[in-house]
Amino acid sequence: MFRLSKAADYSIRGILHLAMKPNGGPTDVGEIAKAQGVSTAYLAKLFQTLAKKGHIRSIRGFEGGFVLVKRPSEINLYEIIEAVEGPIFLNDCLIHSGFCVRDELCPVHDVWKDAQQRFLEHLKGTTFESLAKASKVKRARAAKRRQT
Repeated sequence: MFRLSKAADYSIRGILHLAMKPNGGPTDVGEIAKAQGVSTAYLAKLFQTLAKKGHIRSIRGFEGGFVLVKRPSEINLYEIIEAVEGPIFLNDCLIHSGFCVRDELCPVHDVWKDAQQRFLEHLKGTTFESLAKASKVKRARAAKRRQT
């Protein structure tokens, strides 16, 4: 079963939090961790990795925190998952040609290959701008349901 790690999940949630900042200013990792229900120390470690990979930047000082390096419309899910997880493969046979001795014979290999291609294209096509917009819609709906 393909399963996203907690590290990737928390990284995505942290990046989404930054993407939803109206002015894009620095945000303290503790604020993000609290809002996302994640350990501050763990999120700080993940953010160090994301900073090293060039997705976010740390700003020091009293008003410091983390900011996105690119606009949310220029960051996609695939980039963040790969930064934390490494290359994404739905099955071992897709790691590289010949990794599985049954590549050329196995009809399921073609299914995995097609599924992986579609999956990666979907992740690459999902920007944090679109996720931020979807989050705002979902939050508004949830707030409306709570009022009734």
